[in-house]
Order: sequence, then structure tokens, then C-alpha cells
Amino acid sequence: VPTLARIGTAVIDVVSFIVFSLLDVLDVVLCFAYRVADFFVESEWKPCYCSSPRAAIATNGGGDILVSGQGESKIVRMMSSSKVQMEDVSDTLYARSSRVSEVSSSAVKRLNSPNSRNHAGHNHKKKSGGPGARSSFVVNSTVVQMLHGRMVGQKSQPIPRWSDCDCQLCNSWSSSSSKTLYVKSAGGKGGRAREDVVFIHGFISSSAFWTETLFPNFSEEASSAYRFFAVDLLGFGRSPKPAESLYTLKEHVDMIEKSVLEPHKVKSFHIVAHSLGCILALALAVRHPNSVKSLTLLAPPYFPVPEGEEATQYVMRRVAPRRVWPLIAFGASMACWYEHVSRTICLLICKNHRLWEFLIKLVTRNRLRTYLVEGFCCHTHNAAWHTLHNIICGMAGKLDAYLDTVRDRVKCEINVFHGKDDEVIPVECSHNVKRRLRRANVKVMEREDHITIVVGRQKEFARELEEIWRRSRVK
Repeated sequence: VPTLARIGTAVIDVVSFIVFSLLDVLDVVLCFAYRVADFFVESEWKPCYCSSPRAAIATNGGGDILVSGQGESKIVRMMSSSKVQMEDVSDTLYARSSRVSEVSSSAVKRLNSPNSRNHAGHNHKKKSGGPGARSSFVVNSTVVQMLHGRMVGQKSQPIPRWSDCDCQLCNSWSSSSSKTLYVKSAGGKGGRAREDVVFIHGFISSSAFWTETLFPNFSEEASSAYRFFAVDLLGFGRSPKPAESLYTLKEHVDMIEKSVLEPHKVKSFHIVAHSLGCILALALAVRHPNSVKSLTLLAPPYFPVPEGEEATQYVMRRVAPRRVWPLIAFGASMACWYEHVSRTICLLICKNHRLWEFLIKLVTRNRLRTYLVEGFCCHTHNAAWHTLHNIICGMAGKLDAYLDTVRDRVKCEINVFHGKDDEVIPVECSHNVKRRLRRANVKVMEREDHITIVVGRQKEFARELEEIWRRSRVK
């Protein structure tokens, strides 16, 4: 049996190398095809990350940045309303080696001594000086182009773009004067609510993940005692999907504050988050350490980075290992490594999601929970691509500090749930959180996966949440 296992692993390795080498070539071909299509449909060449040269960015800590690229330099003033923390832009957006070059580099590294490793390639470089000194680091010129468009008022891209869905569901935000997130609220019956709960969904999902499962199953007592707020994150569901956004952590958290905490006058609150939403939940808790009454994380994607590894690149390889098996790894790898292949997938699935929903209802005789399909399909490639890289990968080197801040400054109860059969985020991630947050209560659910940790056991989970919130009141 061990011999057969080794043979099977070797076969998967060989097939994976061939498949992903072909995808490397396909992505280059699709890059050219989309450049031509974008120009003919939208009369403008659109930037992408696969071939753009890098550019240096220097900031003086105020409202100006110095953009230097291809021998030219200029000062651009950043408006406070559109200021982006450049450190939140992940280098995995543009530093993704081909499969062949990766294998070649690995072979060379094995031949050379460990001390000869070159660290100069991918990380942001930040230099500090005295007060008022400029800090500089390297980013892709596509990032510069997108920021320049936001800062100097360049004409925004059409809404929607030709390769995005144009249905009313996906674009209802574009006709609204308010550019806040879509928020589904419930509870607080009779105006007697004492506390608030903020629900944050995961990657390529929507508020329906909560509103169709937990909201109908909370008890009458809970529905009177709490106000529930479930958001569609920026770029997903019914929320705005700005084409010029980089979908950084700051932008996501700012929008949650602007759409939930400020308009609804939320002063203290419980947080329930799933998958990628757990990173946003931690960031929100760090911003409001004295306001969080309980923190409940489901399948948090926390991968401690070994010493000497580049954090963003390490996590990208853990999340998307470029293997054809299991299938979830194959899907994640295509979404993470190939900008134009993933755009094609979005074009086929997201742009035509109404057709897919109809076919699924027809084949399953309307038995499948279509709100999951809706959440999976209602986003743009631009939103999914940037959110995946800037949140999952880009925050890899900062999560330790976030968890330490939560440990030291956020005094609420912390609960972590994980499905034992989760193939998207391995259960070890929750145990990693426990090692960093000793007081966290970790519960591993037998025979549950990334979705069924909630879907299918919503009544039971609703009771568990109510008990967590009740304990916070007693304390």
C-alpha cells in the first residue's frame, strides 16, 4: 500500500506539472486576447498584472506619493477619501512564477548553499528615516495605474464591464446614490434590542450565507434582544463592485464601518465570521478592541509562516498548491495563479449565473439551495482576484500581530469552529489560532466541511451562538 501511495503521488505530481505548465501558456494567450477584446469593446487598453513592469513608490507619510517608473517621476496627491495603505497590496498579484521556472529555481536552490538565496525579488521594500523621510517600496505598475486613476479623477471604467454580469441583482448598487455595502438587518423586534451582531461572510459568498440559514432559526428571545447585521462585502453580492478598487483590507473594513457601525450607531457588538471574513473580523476587532463583546470565527485561514519564508508567497502556495488533486486544490490554484484563466471562468460562470441557476434548479428539481449558487456567482473577477490576493495572501505576514493585539487588548470570549472534513481551509488553521490565542475555545465538528459547518446544522449553530452571547452578558 505505501508503494501504491507513492506511485499515485508521483503520477499526480507529473500530471500537475504538465497541466499547470499548459495553463501558464494559456494565461499568456488569454492575456493578449483580453487586451484586444477590451480595446475593441471599451476603446481602452486595460492594465493587467502578468506583464507590467514594476514601479517604485515613495511616500512622505502625508498626502503625496512619488511615482517612479520607466525613468519618469511625478508627485501625485492622494485624496483622503481614496487613500490606500500600499502595504496592503500583496506582491502575489504580480509575483507569480511559472511552473517550469519554479521547478528550475527549486533545482538550482538545492544545488546552491542556503546562504546564496536571493531575497531581493518579491517583497515590498520599506526604508525608514527621520521625521518626514520618505519610505519606498516596489509595486507593480498596474497598481500605480489604478491608484493614479483614483487619485486624479480619471474616468471610471464602464459599469458593468463587458465581461461582467449586467443583471439587476449584480448592479443594483450602480443606480443608488449611496455607495455603501448591502446590509441585511433583522432582529430587534419591538425596539427592545440590547446588543448588536455583525455577520461577515467568506470568499465568493454573500450575506445570504447567514440570512438564509441562521436568521430564520434564532429564537424569539434572541430576535428581540439582538439586532442582526449581515453584509455583502465590497465587490460581492448586491454591494458595490468598483472597477478601480484594489479591494485591500483597509477598503473592506472601512466599508463595514461606513455601512453598519456608523449609520446604525453600533457602539458594542458581537462578530460572527466565516473563512476569509475571519481576517476582516480580526481587523475590525483590532480597530474597536473595547467594543467587541464576543468573537466567533468559523474556519479561519491562519497559516503561521516559517522563519525565512516570504509570507505572501508561502500562504499562496498553501492555499493554491498547483495540484490537480484534490479538485478543490485544482480550483483554488486556477483562481489564485492565473489572472486571465480565472477571468475566463468568471466570464463563463458569473456573467451567465442566471442560466446556471436555471439549469441547476431544473436538474435538481429545485432541491439545491440556490442562495449558495447566487453567492458563488455574484461578483466580478476584479473583486475576487484582488480580495483573494490582498486579504488571504497579503495579510499573511500581519496576522500574528493582529492575533497578539486581540489576545492583549480584546477581552471578550473567543470561539473557533471548524469542520473536520474541510478541504478548503485545513483544520490545522484553527489549532494554529489556539496556539496564538490560548483562551480561544476551539470546536472541531465531525463529518462537517467548509459549508456544512453552518448549512444543514443551522438550528444547532443558532443555539450555540445564542449561548455564546448569553455568556458575554453574564460576564
